[in-house]
Amino acid sequence: MSILQGDPSITAAPRSDRFGNPIDRIVGYARGRILSSSTDEALKLTQTKRVIRDRIARFGSDSISIFTGNQRDFRLRPEDLDLLSEEWIGSALFEPELHAAIRAHLGGDAESGVAVFNRTSAGMVAAMLALVGDGSVVSFVPRGARSHTSAARGAALAGARFIETDDLAAVEEALADPEVQLLLVTSVTNTLAWLPIPALEAAVALGRLAGVPVMLDDGYGARLRPTLHGGPRSLALGVDLAISNCDKAGLEGPRAGFMAGRADLVARVEAKAGELGQEARAPIALAVLRALERYSEARLREEVAAGLEITAALTARLGALRVRATDIGPLVHEDDILAIARERAGTRPAIVPCEASAALGMLLLAENGILTVNTSGQPGAQVSLRLKPAAEAMRRAGGAQAVAEAVDARLTDLAALIAAPGKVTRLLLGPAAHSCCGMHASGA
Repeated sequence: MSILQGDPSITAAPRSDRFGNPIDRIVGYARGRILSSSTDEALKLTQTKRVIRDRIARFGSDSISIFTGNQRDFRLRPEDLDLLSEEWIGSALFEPELHAAIRAHLGGDAESGVAVFNRTSAGMVAAMLALVGDGSVVSFVPRGARSHTSAARGAALAGARFIETDDLAAVEEALADPEVQLLLVTSVTNTLAWLPIPALEAAVALGRLAGVPVMLDDGYGARLRPTLHGGPRSLALGVDLAISNCDKAGLEGPRAGFMAGRADLVARVEAKAGELGQEARAPIALAVLRALERYSEARLREEVAAGLEITAALTARLGALRVRATDIGPLVHEDDILAIARERAGTRPAIVPCEASAALGMLLLAENGILTVNTSGQPGAQVSLRLKPAAEAMRRAGGAQAVAEAVDARLTDLAALIAAPGKVTRLLLGPAAHSCCGMHASGA
């Protein structure tokens, strides 16, 4: 049975990939026989940790370069480790500063409510459970894109209908249904697909006209929009709620999410998160404050410049049709990864694109120390190859040309594996390959 209760109405996403494999409508990519479920993807993450331990044991901590775009440091000060990190008292002391910093970052005012979560996904799920219930949520996304997986999963947990579209007319039509209790707008996706600001503003206006609360998923956009595109801050767009995260686009971690907006709605979401253990405990919330205090647009622009260098170098090797430029670095779609490997192998693949992308990521990690979301993302994370350098990544990897050369070389290695699912299974799952289904253990 699907995780959704009833079929979701997702109009923006294709039904199959380029190879004819049916796409799982929750995660947005085709499942294979090796990575067939979230459980298999969790086993892959365990294998990733083995590879990281082995590489650091052999070559040292500088041998790993983080290209996930997520920097997950935990930069507390020595004096923070005393009373401020204490679970009962600490948050009472720093909370006014934290709330002010979040309001400023998201463009709120003194009346805006604030909440902090242990993950942005946790805040998204809590919002669906608190605000949607068994009604409907309309999700408006950039052209041909999808909202974060946590939105659909949260709606399913709430027993809600999830209606996703990239068409404004479809948003207006869907909002006419009195069962709709929330409009979710994704400003920028994990693959850095942008919703044009006029379209974003038009969607917000439709939500207001329909009397439906509007929530903005602004993980990247909260910083990229005002810094790179001259756009407004999140709450200045007129949304009721905005959520972002603390470990991407110029913020250095920890992994956490923060929300601001209409105080009564934030209070409901915060209460639901507390019920489910999704709130950020005092040390995490304090680290969020420190990250916001350290944030600078100059650092974000440095990340962007590094990403542009990699995009140019990789495009020179793979071609503009295979490499998409984003604000923070290049993206190669999982279908293109498998297509390139197939061309170089001259044979039909025995795996699906998400498995090819994960295998490429594992090869990059083991051989070059390049860590990507392909290997280290949580189950359901996007499976395209995205090279978004975090701090020190470019230096450790040897520069943009070295990164592009590594990707090119590992694609050739991948080509030698695509007809042998047993080898791919062992690469992705390690020891767990022996305890999985026959397909996992078979192949040359």
